[in-house]
Amino acid sequence: MGTQVSVQANPAPRVGAMTRPPGTAALAATLATAGLAAAAWVFAVRQMDGMDMGAATQLGSFAFFVGVWTLMMAAMMLPGAAPAVFSQVQKSGRVWAVPFFLASYVAVWTLAGMAIYALYRPHGSVAAGLLAIGAGVYELTPLKQRARQRGRQGVRSGVGFGLCCFGSSIGLMVMLVALGAMNVAWMSVIAVLVLAQKLLPARASIDVPLAIAIMGLGVLILVDPSAVPGLVSSI
Repeated sequence: MGTQVSVQANPAPRVGAMTRPPGTAALAATLATAGLAAAAWVFAVRQMDGMDMGAATQLGSFAFFVGVWTLMMAAMMLPGAAPAVFSQVQKSGRVWAVPFFLASYVAVWTLAGMAIYALYRPHGSVAAGLLAIGAGVYELTPLKQRARQRGRQGVRSGVGFGLCCFGSSIGLMVMLVALGAMNVAWMSVIAVLVLAQKLLPARASIDVPLAIAIMGLGVLILVDPSAVPGLVSSI
């Protein structure tokens, strides 16, 4: 009776293990997102040059404003989306999905810009002050807090992430438009606040003083608009 020789075949490698990119791919996608944000800053600032009139700013044509607004949102919002990009690429390995994720994310803010264009009117310090106070109040609402928390829970789609970001940051965007839709300085301040709120944990010790400060800015605009930098109004 012959001796049977059993040959154990090598297990087939898992497709997921072979196609899954290393952590460097996630890092590269994150850096590319930051690079896109930097490029958007450059183009947005160039387009906004000479247009700032504070609260009395004219938005120009629909196509022009939507284009500039999209650049502004890419500049301001993409840095905050970088952690989500890193997490998604690291977990799924789908680097090819990053452009669609970012494009659909910015598209949500482009639609918001279209709505702003329809509603916007050049205004004076009273309207600017009231809108700033309203933005400060919104920072304390449950809707704001839920949207901020939901955005931290790993939303998979760019649209979903954009909607969470919209719910979290719309008050700050309204304040930007109220103070000067084409003001680079205020755009920078709001961008820092948006990024900080995406990276830092939600804490009353931080969020409440910020909301009070925003409301205080609104009161200052009502009392002494000349004391607020960039708030130039001819109305």
